[in-house]
Order: sequence, then structure tokens, then C-alpha cells
Amino acid sequence: MISESALLEKLPRGLFIGGEWQDGSRGTFPVKDPATGETLVEIADADAADGIRALDAAVAAQDAWAATPARTRSDILRRAFDLLTERADEFALLMTLEMGKPLAEARGEVTYGGEFLRWFSEEAVRISGRYGMTPEGTGRMVVSQRPVGPCFFITPWNFPLAMATRKIAPALAAGCTVVVKPAELTPLTTLAFVQLLVEAGLPEGVVNVITTTTSAAVSGPIIADPRLRKLSFTGSTPVGKKLIAQAAEGVLRVSMELGGNAPFVVFDDADLDAAVDGAMAAKFRNIGQACTAANRFIVHADVAEAFADRVSERVRAMKIGRGTEEGVQIGPLIDEKAVAGTAALVQDAVDRGATVRAGGSAIDGPGTFFEPTVITEVAAGSDILREEIFGPVLAIATFRGEDEAVRLANDTEYGLVSYVFTRDLARGHRMIDRLETGMMGLNVGVVSNAAAPFGGVKQSGMGREGGLEGIHEYLSTKYTLIPAS
Repeated sequence: MISESALLEKLPRGLFIGGEWQDGSRGTFPVKDPATGETLVEIADADAADGIRALDAAVAAQDAWAATPARTRSDILRRAFDLLTERADEFALLMTLEMGKPLAEARGEVTYGGEFLRWFSEEAVRISGRYGMTPEGTGRMVVSQRPVGPCFFITPWNFPLAMATRKIAPALAAGCTVVVKPAELTPLTTLAFVQLLVEAGLPEGVVNVITTTTSAAVSGPIIADPRLRKLSFTGSTPVGKKLIAQAAEGVLRVSMELGGNAPFVVFDDADLDAAVDGAMAAKFRNIGQACTAANRFIVHADVAEAFADRVSERVRAMKIGRGTEEGVQIGPLIDEKAVAGTAALVQDAVDRGATVRAGGSAIDGPGTFFEPTVITEVAAGSDILREEIFGPVLAIATFRGEDEAVRLANDTEYGLVSYVFTRDLARGHRMIDRLETGMMGLNVGVVSNAAAPFGGVKQSGMGREGGLEGIHEYLSTKYTLIPAS
């Protein structure tokens, strides 16, 4: 594997606008390793004018890219997939350095992120419409699809590669050009990825990347520009609401993948071994820093103690450390703010009567680490049941009947994903209908797949990414009537 220093040395560090690497008008800013607190590299810091120049480049390239044959767009995405596969170890290491996730998980993200390139390379050539007579027989209807136009993407820090490919791949497949603003905390993977796209043959101006420490100041003018036609954001619900309000002024198409508060329901007839395996995956993947992470473990009272014992034993055995170390399962949280927020949620639950069964504390020393934690007897009204944890804390509450489980699971403003463990097939089907989420895992702890539509309901957002539905977020439907001859 390439060394850390060699990987960082070859990394581009500028803004990418119109096919060229450029300096940022605000100078540079540091990107830090959350496991050590040390600076990895300094990269370009954009201002609002830089953002508009990036949009200028996307607008200038839009017509030519939309007219590019679908097969050509497909081939570029496929070459990008092949290049990413060849360099999987490099991208995995880069994500571990800037975000902190264990290297094994980072390799998994490379595989997951790459699948969006492969999936949408195949969807690019399948964009279709329909043709037929009107019911009255007076004319012929032609329904066609065309690219929405220039898009602006704001991506989060927790999945630096997959969240970029999940947005960029369908946009390119549909014929849209793009401006991407990666998170300030983890921008390096996006810079490396756009360099890979250029190697795959992407024309100048089709994808542009702006990195900045002044997100609102840079994003606002881009969103307000009448040439922009689409906004996609992954992040918190409060920020998403503000962006939706800004997008409303220009009646932009929006896709919003926002916060989650996922229930993980374990019925008394569940296979406890499978439920524990599912819980470990649903909770501790990405150090608990995922919108799909199980947030509220709602466990039948008859099996709650056995479930808590098993997960606590597994959690106590987890290895904590820098993600590059062999066997590490829990890396650092992204920053000190994340550590403080996680600690506050645990303390509030304890103050209300919860019991800490494993972990429970921040770890002193370099880096921003928090022990993987299990707490039980979590009381109704506890902050940890209402707020997204975004940390390695498994909080258990109990229930008795199915109706109570459904009520507790749906008692949130969010509705991204839910998890249910039961051996009763009929009950499983009832949960599909009764739980108010856009996705559900039935006897499984990870649901994400490039071939499936990812997204939520209620305040977890709107629109879908991935699957057959994903490319339609970047297409507009046009109807033409031709008089019957």
C-alpha cells in the first residue's frame, strides 16, 4: 500500500474549475486527522466569487454535455469505476486519514461508492420516454426526458466518497453538469475523485469542485443564481430547511437527504444472534456517524436483558484506535464538538435513570475518541431518544405489545430508516406498512445499496438517490403533441 506521506504528496489541493486546478481567493485552510489532531495538508479556500466562477464553468459546459451521446457518458462512468477499483487502497487510506473510520470500513465505502458509478453507467443508456395516440385519436403524444441542467451538490463529511458518487454519477448519466462543495472537514477524497474523473475522460467544466471554510457565503449566491436548476444536499435537517427556503426563490428542483432517528425494534420472537449482529452493524458502522445508524433500540421486555448482555459483551471487546491500525473497529469522532454532543446525550440519559452497561465516556489524549457505549433503562423523554446521536452509543428502551412498539418507533419527526427483527413473517409485513420511514431493514442491519432508492419521509428529506429512481432526480419530463395525420 502507498505510504501516507506519498498519498498526501500527490493529492491535488486547489479548486477545480473549468478543468483547471486553481488557487482559492481566501488562501488556504488545514484539513486535520481526527485521530491525532494534526494537519494533513492545506487546501484552497474559496469565496463567493470562486463559487460563481465554478457555476459559470458548469453552465458553459451544459449544452455540450447534454448533447453527448449516452453511450459516451456511460463509458466515462464505467472507466471511472474501473480506475476507482484499481486504486481502492489509496482512496480507503485517504478517507481513513481525513475522517477517521477504520480502514476496513473505508474499503467497504470504496466498494459501495464505486457501485454508483457502475450502476449509473448502465442507467445512462436506458433513459427513455413513450409514444402513443391520445385517447380521442386526435394526435400522437411524445413523452421525452431531458437533463435538468446545472446542479449544485453539498456533500457531508461522514461518507466522503459515497456521498459524492451517489450524487455525481446520476447527474452525469442524465447529462447534467455539476458544482460540488464537499464538507470542510473531509474535502480531500472529493479532490482525488474529480482528478480520477478527468483521467476517465470527463470534459472540462462538467464537474467543478469548490472547497471552502465559509459554506453559507459561498453556497448562497450559487443557489440564488437563476442559471442553477438543481440543488442536492446531504446533512442535518436544520441546514436542509434553510437550503430548501433558499431554493424556493428560484423554484429549484431539490433532493434532500437529511437527519435520521432510526428505530431498531427487536420482538420477543426474534433470532437474538441475528438481532445482535444487526445491532452491531446498524449502530457502530462508521463509528455511529451515519444518518442510517440505529438511534433508538426498542426491545421487547422479555428479551431486553439478554439482548443488552450480548451487545454489551461485544461492545466491551471492540478495539479503539486510529483507523489505520490493525483490527481497529472504533476510530475517532470527527471533532471535539461531536465528542461533547455525544457525552451530553449519555449524561442526560443517566440523569434520568439510565444505566451504563459498557463505555460511557470520552477518551483522554490526542484525537477525538469516545468509548463505544451501551445504556439501558432509557426513560421516555430522554434527549437521546429524540436527537440524532451521531456517535457510538447504543441506547435501549423496552416495550410490551406490537402497537406500543409501533407508537415508540414512529414517535419522531424523522423517517429515514427503520430496522425490525422478528421471525413472524406476517408481523414483518405489518411493520413494512406501519413504520413511517422511507427505508426498512427486516432482519438485517444495513440497507444501503446502489440499486435501491435511498431516502426518507417526514423531516428526513425528499427525493431518492440510487436505484431506478435515482436518475429521474436529474431529468425533466417533456410532453409533445403531434396532430394526427
